[in-house]
Amino acid sequence: MTNQTHFGFETVAEEEKAGRVAGVFSSVAQKYDIMNDLMSMGLHRLWKMFAIEISGVGSGDRVLDVAGGTGDLSAAFAKRVGPTGEVWLTDINNAMLTRGRDRLLDAGVLGPVAQCDAEKLPFPSDHFDCVTVAFGLRNMTHKESAIAEMRRVLKPGGRLLVLEFSKVWKPLEPAYDFYSFKILPWLGSKVVNDPDSYRYLAESIRMHPDQATLKSMMEGAGLARVDYFNLTAGVVALHRGYKL
Repeated sequence: MTNQTHFGFETVAEEEKAGRVAGVFSSVAQKYDIMNDLMSMGLHRLWKMFAIEISGVGSGDRVLDVAGGTGDLSAAFAKRVGPTGEVWLTDINNAMLTRGRDRLLDAGVLGPVAQCDAEKLPFPSDHFDCVTVAFGLRNMTHKESAIAEMRRVLKPGGRLLVLEFSKVWKPLEPAYDFYSFKILPWLGSKVVNDPDSYRYLAESIRMHPDQATLKSMMEGAGLARVDYFNLTAGVVALHRGYKL
């Protein structure tokens, strides 16, 4: 029997999901940043700034930005770690990684870049002070495996930060659903001529584990002192866990 997983609301074979997700991000890569600003009304910048502040990253640290896409976090972390630190930008999608590399080059902060699968990270164990994944975990087929890999490459005392869409405050659900399933695909059709990719975005958010479930998954992967912060009424949550 072929194992099944979710691609938005659709049930697909596990081996099919990666290709479907790759198609989504290859389609939207060139206008990904514009769409982020439009669909979040610029709030994604504040969410990422909060993650950077919570990270505790400082001069000389090693940081791994998993599913780092167009490089927002990598650029900010590069400034934090300075010339003695190290920030790796990684993504499984070549179009997104290329866009991120070009943006970092333009900003003059390019560090090492690697195209890789978060479930099979090509880094040694106990290497990074901080690992981050922002708006990427929900697209991964085996989330527990990816979290375990991210924990593996952390140094003892290092922390994993997961910034992801989550379960919104219940009174806001009707308005949030209308925005997600009506406005987002409309924006996608107008800006990138691709409403289906943004319909998938809305569906993938609904299929992603809620705050408490993700906390339990991180604990199950061996992370300690796991906590989370609800941002914008739970539209997004930042989870943090430590490797002891």
